[in-house]
Amino acid sequence: MTDDRLLDLAQQLARTLTPGDLDHTLSRITAAAVEALPDTDYASITILHVDGRLETVAPTDDVLWGVDAAQYELREGPCYQAAADSVHITSPDLARDERFPRYAASAVAAGLNAQAGIRLFDAPKSRGALNLYARQVGAFSDLGGLGELFRHQAAMAIDYAREIHNLQEAVRTRSTIGTAVGIVMERYHLTDERAFAFLARLSQDGNVKLREVAKRLIATTRE
Repeated sequence: MTDDRLLDLAQQLARTLTPGDLDHTLSRITAAAVEALPDTDYASITILHVDGRLETVAPTDDVLWGVDAAQYELREGPCYQAAADSVHITSPDLARDERFPRYAASAVAAGLNAQAGIRLFDAPKSRGALNLYARQVGAFSDLGGLGELFRHQAAMAIDYAREIHNLQEAVRTRSTIGTAVGIVMERYHLTDERAFAFLARLSQDGNVKLREVAKRLIATTRE
């Protein structure tokens, strides 16, 4: 692929992958993969959670629920490996790929003959991989710079969306705790400092996050 083509694609991806909330961003990534990456008929994202649970998000077609689930169950296949072990893995001809003898039969039966997995992010509590599927044998033989470019653009969108999500969570937490402090001040005739200290002590004594203590107090007040 020429440098001009890569530049054009970079600009296209920058427009397409403008992040919003996290769920929306993940859906935009899989849709953009089908639109922008050669031979890609379907795409999904696999998330490996810290407890070992594997989850499919933002599939572009319902057929992927089954093939992704088969990989999780068998612990075998490009999307499983990209999430669990490898950063980048391709299988241009699943039927002949000796690495995935059990999974390949399920994929081919579903009409999927080639597949690729690209690691998108590594976070403290999760790891994510982009799964690319093609009906055509021989697809993904050489993703090269194109795959790396897409991974980079998608990772930037995810990082930004996660920052927005964390900021929104922080604002909600502050609002929830502030409401709970107000309830304690009114109920026990305390200053705001002493009301906050009261909630903090409940949190410490019960080994419960302060936000959860505040949410429970608010819930009982509204009952």
